[in-house]
Amino acid sequence: MPRRGVSHTWRALRHRNFRLFFGGQSISLIGTWMTRIATAWLVYRLTGSALLLGTVSFMGQFPTFLLAPFAGVWVDRLNRRRVLVWTQTLSMVQSLSLAALTLSHVITVPWILGLAGMQGLINAFDMPGRQAFMVQMVEDRNDLGNAIAINSSMVNMARLVGPSLAGLVIAASSEGWCFLIDGISYMAVIASLLMMRIHVPPSRRKATSTFTELKEGWIYVSRFLPIRTILTLFAVVSLMGMPFVVLMPIFAAKVLGGGPHTLGFLMGAVGVGALISAVSLAARKSVRGLIRIIPIAAAVFGVGLIGFGLSRVFWVSMLMAFVAGMGMMQGMAASNTIIQTLVPEDKRGRVMSYYTMAFVGMAPFGSLLAGAMASALGAPIAVMINGAAVILGAGWFASRLPAAAEVVRPIYREMGILLAAEEIQS
Repeated sequence: MPRRGVSHTWRALRHRNFRLFFGGQSISLIGTWMTRIATAWLVYRLTGSALLLGTVSFMGQFPTFLLAPFAGVWVDRLNRRRVLVWTQTLSMVQSLSLAALTLSHVITVPWILGLAGMQGLINAFDMPGRQAFMVQMVEDRNDLGNAIAINSSMVNMARLVGPSLAGLVIAASSEGWCFLIDGISYMAVIASLLMMRIHVPPSRRKATSTFTELKEGWIYVSRFLPIRTILTLFAVVSLMGMPFVVLMPIFAAKVLGGGPHTLGFLMGAVGVGALISAVSLAARKSVRGLIRIIPIAAAVFGVGLIGFGLSRVFWVSMLMAFVAGMGMMQGMAASNTIIQTLVPEDKRGRVMSYYTMAFVGMAPFGSLLAGAMASALGAPIAVMINGAAVILGAGWFASRLPAAAEVVRPIYREMGILLAAEEIQS
């Protein structure tokens, strides 16, 4: 029987491997968010260009779009923990290189673009590997949804702490110290991965080619209605909604007349909303009914973006950033949980690579689009247009929801998630 209260909400932490991951990642992700904010502020300080903000974000994510499907094939073939140890080590090297260049005052936009591209290449393997590895850290499949929600809580606690800390560090010294802290923080997650005890049955080496397995994964994703519908909405949200973060320095400096502290507070507000949303999902006892939350969450995200674009008052902008963060994370975590619950283990890496493409792969195009729109129309109008597009995507998903739910229902019944007596309420 599921535990009640706090123990139920955090039940995935009873798994030793997941506890180690939670501890290491909690430290590392704070550094990651510090680097994201410091990079955006550094680019804007050096250039003052909204278009270059979008270009740097594009370079950091476009390699993931190109390589994620191929990376997913290899994640299904290789030891997932070993993949993550390598990706985290290379990410540490990337951050320390960025720190050395910045602290020695030789950093330039081409260097930033090149190192952003390197991180995008690493993420192409890291993100599907991390998502597919989740099921190996949590032995009880019933705790998988809770683990994903806790992981989202961890990401958003870091989103809350990291940007605020970055704002203080940048104001007191320079962006380089944020990059240095991030590089050092990777040691925590690498140590946690090495300390894990993972028992995975040895898999037989597949004789099929990479292309054959890639095609097999695409056929599964494109023909399985629930996953196809979720990933399509997720791609729209990533293309039109997520890039509002890229424009945050413009809102902090020009729209609200602030500085690094203002940027940290705005990003912190997004993090608080996302954290509350993730914790509410962790408290759920089952994935039943979760698919119905996705279009509602997307609509809330869109409304938050429109309100954020309209605001010229700091506290109103904070409130709208909070609403946007809540809707964004609710939809993201719910989508991840449903996909992870439905996908068969032998296709997990490939399916999560397409999830990575939808989540990260569409973002570079969105970043370029947002930067171009902000340059031509202004950042507030660009964000409002993006919010309207996200709301339209939510409406489309709602129209497809009954058909998707019909496919999910017998699968959940077979898994024991949905009992016959509960079908009417699900």
